[in-house]
Amino acid sequence: MTIPFIQQRLDQLLADIEQQTDPFVLLQLFCQYLRDGGQFQVNERIKLFTELLQQHPTLAKRIATLLCRWLCQIRLYPLLVSSGILSRDGFGKEMKQRLYEKLNPAFKDSKDLRDVFFMLFHDRKDMAWLKAISAKTWISLFATLEQYTEQQDQNWLYQHLYHEGYSAIEMLAIWLAAEDLEPELMRLDPTLLDAHSPFVALQKEVALWLTAQQQGEDYDDSHLQVMILQCREQIDRFHKRGAVAGSSLAVAHLLERLNQTLERLVMLKRLFSERKLSLLSVLQATEIFASAATDQHNIGVLWKQSAGMLSRTIAQNTSDHGEHYVTRTKKEYFAMFYSAAGGGILIALMALFKIHLGDIIDDKTWKSLAYGLNYGLGFMLIFMLHFTVATKQPAMTAARFAEAVERNPQGRAVNMKLAQLLIDVLRSQTIAVLGNVAFAMGLSGLIAYIYAEKTGLPLLDSAAIDYQLHSIDPTQGTLWFAAIAGVWLFCSGIISGYFDNRSNYLNLRMRLPHHPLLKYIMPEKCRIKFAHYLHDNYGSLMGNFCFGMLLGLTGLVGYWLGLPLDIRHVAFSSANVGYVAVSGHFDWQMLIQSICFVLLIGVVNLVVSFTLALRVALRALNAEIDSWCEICRCLCEIIRKRPLSLFLPVQLDR
Repeated sequence: MTIPFIQQRLDQLLADIEQQTDPFVLLQLFCQYLRDGGQFQVNERIKLFTELLQQHPTLAKRIATLLCRWLCQIRLYPLLVSSGILSRDGFGKEMKQRLYEKLNPAFKDSKDLRDVFFMLFHDRKDMAWLKAISAKTWISLFATLEQYTEQQDQNWLYQHLYHEGYSAIEMLAIWLAAEDLEPELMRLDPTLLDAHSPFVALQKEVALWLTAQQQGEDYDDSHLQVMILQCREQIDRFHKRGAVAGSSLAVAHLLERLNQTLERLVMLKRLFSERKLSLLSVLQATEIFASAATDQHNIGVLWKQSAGMLSRTIAQNTSDHGEHYVTRTKKEYFAMFYSAAGGGILIALMALFKIHLGDIIDDKTWKSLAYGLNYGLGFMLIFMLHFTVATKQPAMTAARFAEAVERNPQGRAVNMKLAQLLIDVLRSQTIAVLGNVAFAMGLSGLIAYIYAEKTGLPLLDSAAIDYQLHSIDPTQGTLWFAAIAGVWLFCSGIISGYFDNRSNYLNLRMRLPHHPLLKYIMPEKCRIKFAHYLHDNYGSLMGNFCFGMLLGLTGLVGYWLGLPLDIRHVAFSSANVGYVAVSGHFDWQMLIQSICFVLLIGVVNLVVSFTLALRVALRALNAEIDSWCEICRCLCEIIRKRPLSLFLPVQLDR
């Protein structure tokens, strides 16, 4: 757009303003004028408007007087203490309120500054042009308005602003002190009951500072700054304890609100510390309130704010499991192989049982449910026997990788460590897949051979053989189904982390020994052992069971929706190949081709689950990978120096 067009829009704005006596409408007209220009023209539009005021002193004086007297009459306190700060009603009620606001918006009062900000900045795109406005442009506009404002009006405005600001600071300090009595905070840090809380001490210091400010006395706020620092450290301790003692959306919501309240107090204290308000600080505060207005009824923002610590806790628990799936020594490497071999044996039996279930159950719904229970209970048994399913590893090891990114600053040394971790993960995945596939295929072939020898009939008929061969053919949608299984693998890792967090939050180790039903059926010693086992393994058991049910029910959901939904899992596909190879009397060429198809399914399973898990874990930990290219270079350097370490437990010296 050209300058003449902007001038035309400015003339229209001038005509609209001259007919208005409502200051709020004036602000709406001005915001719409800026919004129409977008982020690339907004500075130019403000400059032209400022020049217009300087050319029309009467108009400038009328606008300045209207706005100044309007601000003197409006209450600022509600905006200062609540806008951009999560509700004290908790996550559930806040979510319901925002949902209801979407369906039936509340009346907006132009005398409530919170509603004023919402009506002025209701569009998420508003922040783009607001942030594009330079401080110099704003200062020039406000200096022009101040020039045409009566001194008495200015004095009234400053008195009103300071009165409202001091009241807000006082209330925020009281809220922080009151949060000290929250049972959830005392659960996270029991020492709050014994020691003097930094939040209570902060409230006392704030009260002394406010008294000095209101009386115009000098005050050394160094001790107040120490209390603010201690409060921040206490909030950090709450977050760290939440990762150990367990968290929930309610706890995460509480800690986020606590942090927001403290930061708002610090911001207002800095704003009202000077005898005359700093225009730059006012602009920064205004931007914060404008951003809060755009997010006021946003459900996604509420979820992101409240779920931050919960997702971090889940990622932490998942990472702890992931450490067990990384092999760095020969002993760990062969232990992983033996563990995967045990898992492969059970998977061969589970695949056989699934084939049997398919023969005896005709109803689609009951068949899918039976498949899910077969998978879920089988995976739980594999876990309880300390065996391994190879594809369960990526979601766990991805969280471990993300944690390594978070703990270290960026640089070549860190990239080398991350590359080495990837090597360790790949080596561990390779031997686990090998153990699963080799023993699942070997045992299934042996079972099919024994069955044929005993009965004189193949274990699978020609229709079943054709179905199994079709199921691993990459040209028949197999890789899409393998990707779906990879998504469920990723979900199982999240589920495991969630229930581990839930176990810590409920403190099952201390709760279950006193359960009335367990008291009735178990002696005390057994109850204690059961409680300790369930507390430590609750997440893994639930993750394995849910993963199995997801695998079993996917086909049923696809059938109901008429969509091509099914799953392909590398271990089960390898077991099926074993049964088919013997029942169908494969030649070596056909067998090798089938094994390659199975391994391709495994690659898709692993890549999809690892990629999704890594993305979510990085986001949960607020971590970011500086450069994948640098990590790849380090990876190539390690492979060049120690090529065998990529797949075998040799050349492992760092």
